[in-house]
Amino acid sequence: MTIRVMLVDDQVLLRTGFRMVLAAQPDMEVVAEAGDGVEALQVLRSTEVDVVLMDVRMPKLDGVETTRRICADTDPPKVLILTTFDLDEYAFSGLKAGASGFMLKDVPPGELLAAIRSVHSGDAVVAPSTTRRLLDRFAPMLPGTAKEPQHQELERLTGREREVMVLVAQGLSNGEIAARLVLSEATVKTHVGRILTKLGLRDRVQVVVLAYETGLVRAGGHG
Repeated sequence: MTIRVMLVDDQVLLRTGFRMVLAAQPDMEVVAEAGDGVEALQVLRSTEVDVVLMDVRMPKLDGVETTRRICADTDPPKVLILTTFDLDEYAFSGLKAGASGFMLKDVPPGELLAAIRSVHSGDAVVAPSTTRRLLDRFAPMLPGTAKEPQHQELERLTGREREVMVLVAQGLSNGEIAARLVLSEATVKTHVGRILTKLGLRDRVQVVVLAYETGLVRAGGHG
């Protein structure tokens, strides 16, 4: 199955470089490009895309707001944020907007390709521990965005699911959570799947973000 990729970046040379890397892959195809967010949204109306590589600093409409609008649609493509600096506020805002992960622009080609495949398969490409560092750093500086319904959504979780959610938000892997709670890894995976379904989240990164927004886990601390 071919992964249909869209490149969104205002630097033509950068898009050209990414296109050359992706074109050499048997399972990937660059189906669209855009130089800013406004153009990206227009192209997406008429083009089937699986994964969007999204720059953040662009004219007209930046990558964060573009990501937010894309992810608000029904069955949107996955968005992978491309950022110049590790742990910057754009990556944080991109994750809050619905991106499935972020990569540095100078990432080795092999890592970029692996990230695209991971995002396409439904995984997040940012380790929850990295997301926690982002949140610990930037959450105190940003106004809270949690809405009351999000708190009510957490009430759908069983006690065990809340336990698992806190540990996911603290950056633990399924194996580590299984050891901590004395469960099988398969059982933990089932719990994580139910958490995603009940809360309408795409991946573990979204679990971490929501845990912070609802106060289940606090910046710089644990739940």
